[in-house]
Amino acid sequence: MATRRDALKFGMFGGAVALAGTNAGAALAGVPASGSDDSSTTTTTASLLAPANMPVPYAATFRRPPELIPYSTGRDPDGQPFAKYSLSQKLGQAQIARGLSTTIAGYNGTFPGPTIRVPQGMRTEVRISNRLPAKGLLYTDTFNTVTHLHGSASLPQYDGYANDRTAPGKVKNYHYPNWQAARTLWYHDHNHMLTAQGVYSGLAAFYPLSDLHEQAQLPQGEFDVPIVVSDVMLNADGSLGYNDNDHAGLWGDIIMVNGVPWPTMKVKPRIYRFRFLVGSITRSYRFALSTGDPFYVVGTDAGMTPKVQAVSSWRQGTAERYEVLIDFRRYKPGQAVELRNLSNKNNVNFANTGKVMKFQVVADSPSPAGSRSLSSIPSTLDVGEPPSKATGGLDTMKLTPDMAVAKRILRVRREHGEWTINGETWADVEKSNFTRLFGNPQRNQVEQWTIVNESGGWFHPVHIHLVDGKIIARNTNGGKPFAWENGPKDVFYAGENESITVLMQFDTGKQEGGRYMVHCHNLVHEDHDMMVQFSVGDLRINDPIRSDPPILETQPEGFYASTYKAAYPAGT
Repeated sequence: MATRRDALKFGMFGGAVALAGTNAGAALAGVPASGSDDSSTTTTTASLLAPANMPVPYAATFRRPPELIPYSTGRDPDGQPFAKYSLSQKLGQAQIARGLSTTIAGYNGTFPGPTIRVPQGMRTEVRISNRLPAKGLLYTDTFNTVTHLHGSASLPQYDGYANDRTAPGKVKNYHYPNWQAARTLWYHDHNHMLTAQGVYSGLAAFYPLSDLHEQAQLPQGEFDVPIVVSDVMLNADGSLGYNDNDHAGLWGDIIMVNGVPWPTMKVKPRIYRFRFLVGSITRSYRFALSTGDPFYVVGTDAGMTPKVQAVSSWRQGTAERYEVLIDFRRYKPGQAVELRNLSNKNNVNFANTGKVMKFQVVADSPSPAGSRSLSSIPSTLDVGEPPSKATGGLDTMKLTPDMAVAKRILRVRREHGEWTINGETWADVEKSNFTRLFGNPQRNQVEQWTIVNESGGWFHPVHIHLVDGKIIARNTNGGKPFAWENGPKDVFYAGENESITVLMQFDTGKQEGGRYMVHCHNLVHEDHDMMVQFSVGDLRINDPIRSDPPILETQPEGFYASTYKAAYPAGT
C-alpha cells in the first residue's frame, strides 16, 4: 500500500493532464507549504486559458440538470413500490471555456449527472455501469469507481464503501430504501485515494428525496431549484487542470453552477427554493446577495429545519447542503441581483471567485404543471413524526445530551504529511482487514461526538455516513450552532481551531447495522488519508461491505441509457 500511495502522490499529474501555471499572488495564507504543519503560505495554480477562451461572468445561461426516469416500476413481493434506474459512467464533453471543449467523466457523460427524484417509501435500484476508459483522466491508475448516495441510510454493501470498486467494463446494482424524511441527497464517486479526482472529473449528481410534509410546505416544480456550486481550473487546450498543492486542496479560478461558469438565471417575481450543494472538492463558500437582502434557511443536509432562519450570508463547505428561500417579489422585472461569494479562511481567491451567478427578474407568467410557489415566508415548518418511529427512531432535533450513552472525540490534524483522525488513517483500517473501528454504537443508541480541529489554519468538513446529527455546541459563536445550522446535518464544518459537539441516534430503520465511514469531505484530505470507520452493532468479521462482486457488462448501451426529461426549458 505504501508503494501505491507514493506512486499516486508523484505520478497522478503526469501524462494525462498538465499542471496549470503558478500564481504566487494568489498564495493561500494559512495553508502549510509542502511537508509542513505550520501556517506558512504556498503557491497555487490558475487556468492557463488564453483570454479569448476564458469564460465571462454572467454571459452563459443557467440550466438545470436533466432528470432521469426509471426504466421499470412496480411493487415488490412485500407490496412496496419500487423503481429501477440505470446509469452509465462514461466520458463526455462540457462547454466551460469559450471555443473549447472539456472532456469530463460523468454519469451518462454529463456534469452534473441526471437528477433522480424519489418519493419517500419508494425503493430504488440504481444500476451503474462503468463504461469509462482503462486509465483515469487525471491519473494513470485503473478508472475504478465507487458510488456513494450521500445522506442515505443505505445498507453497508450499497453505501459506497471506499474499497468496493467497480472496474471498467463491469456493472453494480445499488439498492436504496428511501425511508428517511425529505432531504437533498446526492450521489458521487467514492473510490479510495482517488475520490477527489473522480468527483472533480464530473462524477456527481442530485438525488432529492421528498415526502408529504415537504411537498405541502415548500416550493415545488419550477420554484424548486437544484444548485451545485463547484470550481475548476483548465489547461490552455480546455482540458481539466489539477493540482492538489501537496494534498492540501485544489482551488480553481472558474466558479460553475450546475456545470456552467457564472450563469444568469431568469426568475419570476415569486418565492424560490434553492437547494445549494457545494460540489467543489476543497473550496468553501460564503453566499450573499448583492442587494444585502436575506436568505431564509428552510433545510439543512438531512431535512427541513423546525424554525425558518433569516440570514444575510452563510458559510458552506464541501458536500454540505442548505435549502434556502429567496423572495424575488421585492424586485421589479428587469432588475438584476448577483449571488456572490464572500469566501472564508483557507480559500484561494482569484479575480472572479467572488462571483457565483446572476438572477435576472422577468415578468410573471404561467408555470408548468406541478409547480408551486409560496404566498409568504413561513416562520416554522412541521417536519412530522420520525419515519422510523415504529422501530424506535427519534426526531434528530429533539435529541438531548442526557440521552447519550457514550461520548467520543474525533481529533483531526495533519501528521507527517498525512491527514489523520485520532492519529489514524484508512491505511490502518485496510491493514486490519477492515476490522479497526472508531466506535461501535448499538442500533438506536444515542451518542455524543465532538469533532476537534487540531490542524491549525485548516478547516475540515467532516462527514459521518448513515446518520443525521444535531449540533449542540461550538467553541465559537458563543458556544451555540450558527443560525443556519439549526437543522439535521451529516456534514459538520470544523473551522480553524473549532470544535463541534453533535448528538446522533444510530437509527437504521428496519435494517441491520454494519460498517460505515467517517471522513473529511475536503476530498483531497479524505484521499490522503483522513478516514476511519464505525460499526452499528458489534462487528462481525463477515458483515458485508459490498454486495455480490460487480458483474461483467453484458447488456447493450441502450439498455442503460434511461430516458431523460428536461425539468424545465433552459434559462428558467
